[in-house]
Amino acid sequence: MSEYTPDKTGREHLIRLAVLTISDTRTKETDKSGGRILELAQHAGIEVAEYTLCTDDAEAIHSIVAGWLLRSEIDAIITTGGTGIAARDVTLEAVRPLFEKELDGFGELFRYLSFAEDIGTRSVLSRAAAGAAKEKMIFALPGSTGAVTLAMRRIILPEIRHMLHELTKHRSGAGE
Repeated sequence: MSEYTPDKTGREHLIRLAVLTISDTRTKETDKSGGRILELAQHAGIEVAEYTLCTDDAEAIHSIVAGWLLRSEIDAIITTGGTGIAARDVTLEAVRPLFEKELDGFGELFRYLSFAEDIGTRSVLSRAAAGAAKEKMIFALPGSTGAVTLAMRRIILPEIRHMLHELTKHRSGAGE
């Protein structure tokens, strides 16, 4: 597997993550999905640089994620919540305009795994998505703890180093 080397030294760099929970009702004390992301990331050796919550408000979500994209100490962003079809589910409308490149396969694979391993045909209600912007990965996950665990264990953690390597390999002059 390719190593993530965001600087010109060629050394593997610690991945630094920002986590945003989107909910009108959760607090840091009751945020099981955000807490699960933090737990799994830290167990995988990923540093959590930021963790915050905001309401289901498209402008607030967009503003937070856009701000994180400008910070050099953040390599990847994971949001949880607001990816369904309810009226207040606006995460994708807030973050998708920030994507420079969308990874269609992420949402497709997530829904397939959700269908096969967990929730069956209800998986079609998920609008989970991922994209790249400003040499960072953005993942928009559902708000359930099960969905977060599935995405982290089966897709994000196995592939994040390779994704970030692909986004930054031009810095070190590494070929394909």
